Amino acid sequence: VGGLICLIAQALFGYFQQLGYSFEAASSATSMTMVFGGALATGLGLYDRLTKIGGAGAIIPITGFANSIVAPAMEYRKEGFVFGIGARMFTVAGPVLTYGFITSVLIGLILFYIS
Repeated sequence: VGGLICLIAQALFGYFQQLGYSFEAASSATSMTMVFGGALATGLGLYDRLTKIGGAGAIIPITGFANSIVAPAMEYRKEGFVFGIGARMFTVAGPVLTYGFITSVLIGLILFYIS
């Protein structure tokens, strides 16, 4: 299962390069697409089935990272957007990820406006 996920990522990477993306842009687009796909699959309840079949092979790739972020939020969605999804989204992945996201977004915005 992990190999299949990586195969899909490699195919996406090749597709993005065929569209004319540079190596770095294709890498970034592939990562973003895989994270989105993992989050979407978790939201639709498909990723849980995949982890039952593939075990660690489904958890280790970047899609497993997306699953670890979205799964707690989906579990608490009945409590509302702020106290449910917003408050519980990063409980499993931890505050370190939250800090990393916020920092990378701020740095990206700064670099975007500087250049």
